[in-house]
Amino acid sequence: MEQHESWSQNKITDTTNFQRLQFSFVLPASASYFLIMGDGSAKASVPTAKLEAQILEAVLQRESKGTSIKSINMIILKFPKIDESLRKCKVIFEQFDEDKSGAIDLKELKHCFEKLQVKFTNEEINEIFKTCDLNDDMGISFNEFVVLLCLVYLLKEDHAAPECKSRMGIPDLEAAFETLVESFVFLDSNKDGHVSKNEMIRAIEETKQSDGRIAMKRFEEMDWDKNGAVNFKEFLFAFTRWVGIEDDEED
Repeated sequence: MEQHESWSQNKITDTTNFQRLQFSFVLPASASYFLIMGDGSAKASVPTAKLEAQILEAVLQRESKGTSIKSINMIILKFPKIDESLRKCKVIFEQFDEDKSGAIDLKELKHCFEKLQVKFTNEEINEIFKTCDLNDDMGISFNEFVVLLCLVYLLKEDHAAPECKSRMGIPDLEAAFETLVESFVFLDSNKDGHVSKNEMIRAIEETKQSDGRIAMKRFEEMDWDKNGAVNFKEFLFAFTRWVGIEDDEED
């Protein structure tokens, strides 16, 4: 129980780093997406909107299958194993960071996909690179790489062959990704593809370990654009911080 209390009250007390990540995809009446940067400026991003729609559709399809996770406590208990699995991803990251710059560029990502036998078109690779390159520096950092691979895992699900054991040839890592997907499905109780503030509060309050204030803090760490709804990508970036991936990278 001490572990639960530690996560709910003490983890991620500093959200300063999230200020540099504050951008979102907004759908105005014209049905065109715009990239909203931290300074409030907008940049047209129609191709990325297509990928965002594909991610949402994949989430909705996955949510239709349900989840084996029944409580926040079950998610917390899986943290050590998830952390261990995601750190193994560092080997893959370093292998494809060919120039040892500390980031994977677009060319290196294409080499990575070829090695993992991920069959994406050049356009699809460009778009998933863009959507995970949060600070727009043309490089994917380690925590961005973890999120990127998890999105690939979700998008590559073959609904016609659900018994397929591996989608990218890295089953241990894919098992961690599946836990992340299941965690999101659990939190999204109404299965609309987004986690709302009320859903987060309800899930955490059910643990009997924390009150609504803690739930609000966890939600705010995920909801970068402050629109009251957390999509799967926002959830993934928050989760990498919860298990300590980004903290170790900064050290």
